[in-house]
Amino acid sequence: MKICMVGEGAFANKHLDALANIEDVEVAAIVGGVADATEKVAQERGIGFWTTDLEEGLARDGVEAAILTTPTPIHASQAQQVMRLGKHVLVEIPMADSLADAEAVVAAQKETGVVAMVGHTRRFNPSHQWVNKRLRAGELHIQQMDVQTYFFRRKNLNALGQPRSWTDHLLWHHACHTVDLFQYQAGEVVSEVFALQGPKHPELGIAMDMSIGMKTPSGAICTLSLSFNNDGPLGTFFRYICDNGTYIARYDDLVDGRENPIDVSAVDVSMNGIELCDREFVAAIREGREPNASVAQCLPAMQTLDRIEKCLGE
Repeated sequence: MKICMVGEGAFANKHLDALANIEDVEVAAIVGGVADATEKVAQERGIGFWTTDLEEGLARDGVEAAILTTPTPIHASQAQQVMRLGKHVLVEIPMADSLADAEAVVAAQKETGVVAMVGHTRRFNPSHQWVNKRLRAGELHIQQMDVQTYFFRRKNLNALGQPRSWTDHLLWHHACHTVDLFQYQAGEVVSEVFALQGPKHPELGIAMDMSIGMKTPSGAICTLSLSFNNDGPLGTFFRYICDNGTYIARYDDLVDGRENPIDVSAVDVSMNGIELCDREFVAAIREGREPNASVAQCLPAMQTLDRIEKCLGE
């Protein structure tokens, strides 16, 4: 299977690492936003063709699919462009930064019938998969998810510390992970939401701190704290408080409430959530089926984010 990688930054490289572990997959082209950086990645990775034109990259012989790791504000338009050119698409989270654009992406998938998936990696992390299997088996029931998403990002820099051409967002990007995961794990769309945010950054124009509360119809609650002001351990930390145990997930690792490690190495074929996400995308194309984390399945998260945004008065 020939894939076109769209983007040349930190997450493009994470997906390139992941795809290298999947049999019979070739990255035949890379499309970037900055010519020099794109050429460099192509040379380092042995990718035979690079360009800054998306349509040109998708037109390479045999290319069936694209993975979009581009700036959030262009996810929706690029995803629709890829689908309407007859290619399957995996778009990094979030699929859009507004509900209207997310709905347009879902409509384009229905219109074209291609495989369209969102990189909701938390669904695939072995730690969260371990919890999910027990939830589905009825061994656990969520009483509360307590989640912290913390970064130190007072300047407009990316994950590699390089200047960004766009501004990241606590709600439409980082909260999206937890909103989707909570609804996915609970098996319900939230019925109640509230949100608070701190002052907006004078230059970036975004809130740097945010608090979100959610409740499902059955009574499970989620408390989510997000900050770009945290000068300390970075990342997202999930505490599952259940009727039959407490579990803490840190990306692909899992411990119980007393920090005793839980072996999740046998949960799936890899311990890398991004690789497992990419494997699902490739498998869904090969098997002609809807993937886990399809754009349609992820739309309820976008609807909830829209409700949260209205709570914030934006």
